[in-house]
Amino acid sequence: MSGEHVYTDTRAETTQEPGDSCPECGSSATRSDDVRGEVVCEDCGCVLRNRMIDTGAEWSAFTHEENQQKSRVGSPMTQMLHDRGLTTKIHWKDRDAQGKPLAPRKKETMKRLRTWQKRVRISKAGERNLQLALSEINRMASALGVPEQVSEQASMIYRDALDRNLVQGRSIEGVACGALYIACRKQEIPRSLDEFAGVARVDRNEIARTYRCIMAEQDLEMEPIHPKQFVPRFCSELETGREIQRRAIEILERSGEEGLHSGKSPTGLAGAAIYIAGMLCGDRCTQSEIASVAQVTEVTIRNRYQEQLAVVDEVEQ
Repeated sequence: MSGEHVYTDTRAETTQEPGDSCPECGSSATRSDDVRGEVVCEDCGCVLRNRMIDTGAEWSAFTHEENQQKSRVGSPMTQMLHDRGLTTKIHWKDRDAQGKPLAPRKKETMKRLRTWQKRVRISKAGERNLQLALSEINRMASALGVPEQVSEQASMIYRDALDRNLVQGRSIEGVACGALYIACRKQEIPRSLDEFAGVARVDRNEIARTYRCIMAEQDLEMEPIHPKQFVPRFCSELETGREIQRRAIEILERSGEEGLHSGKSPTGLAGAAIYIAGMLCGDRCTQSEIASVAQVTEVTIRNRYQEQLAVVDEVEQ
């Protein structure tokens, strides 16, 4: 048919990778256009690659519930499970793919399969050890109110300790608590050993021994906890103003420069600084209230208070 003209895409599909240089101008500055499916040179505009495959989902979701319903993949890999969440699990509902109830004989078969699946997932002593430790880390992290990334890092520290046979001869709870304490220190989440002892199933001395052992064996280095890291949390629990928090941090920074922090409990120093800042701002908290929040005695607050009074005049100036 002479009257019709057929248009065809005469552009040959290029196979040049985005990291290659442009064949026209030699520039290596490229840009990916996800809408057009092209890789374009930013200098001369030459199309280096076209007809790229979109690896994203072919569906759209506008709410979290809709996203969960349309998703065809499982949960992401996590260190908080002994198998990292890579194994499958037989659902407890006795229904088939169409949602219909299973026959009685099929229900018994699925029950036996669930039992064997549990035995296969945790068949070795090391896996049972790891499962107990990770559940303990999750419990303590929830009680202390630390973020999820801290639990993930603590799980990795415990796995390394298990590979180094550091758990042998020690309690699983003690090593798990020591790993979580190290993770909190590395993430700069201020939590004292007394707070860990309050939620752990071991005493404070065992947590300290285990923590030092893991630090030495894994060649970990961490800076000492600065008392000012405890100030925002203590002020939040005491419901003080921001001016008290600011002045307490200034007092701690100045007392640290004077060398008054050496050998002292950071929680006691933070509590005393808040007590002094409250007096200066006219919004005084009692020593018993501060001692209860900082988990120290009132005697400690008074002693640190007397030591830091010397730097108050310098801070005011």
